[in-house]
Amino acid sequence: MVRAAGNDDAEAMAQVIAAVAEEGSIGAEPPVDIEARAQRFRDVLADGGAGGMWVLDEEGRVVGLAGAYESGPAGVLAIGMALLPRARGRGGGRALLGAVLDHARAHEAHKVELEVWPDNARAIALYARVGFRVEGVRRDHYRRRDGTLRSTLLMAYLLEERG
Repeated sequence: MVRAAGNDDAEAMAQVIAAVAEEGSIGAEPPVDIEARAQRFRDVLADGGAGGMWVLDEEGRVVGLAGAYESGPAGVLAIGMALLPRARGRGGGRALLGAVLDHARAHEAHKVELEVWPDNARAIALYARVGFRVEGVRRDHYRRRDGTLRSTLLMAYLLEERG
């Protein structure tokens, strides 16, 4: 079940980020400072802007999350998400994206954007099935702790098409 995240979810959400960071499939790198990440989530939840956070809840346990925030230009929300391995492939990611897109529409956003590692084929396929399209590449954009550079695909979902 997808539901809006609350302050009581912050630590569980941080734990999900820490677990998924170990896989190397998201921007966060291990070791994740659980308390600092939980506080960042609490700050986002307290902000009250156009952003929002949702959790994928399985029998009272947070197994995934998605967050949206204003990324700069008016009407554009950027998103990030992570799901524990046991929660993948069962529709939870699609449900989280649906909640984000519904929220974006309700807040009159015209675009939702994200970045994804080019080798994260499973996530790219999910985003494409939902309607996100590749808009570009950020080549060697992110320096990792080990000094390597990583590129990302830029993907976006247009809520308003130009005529």
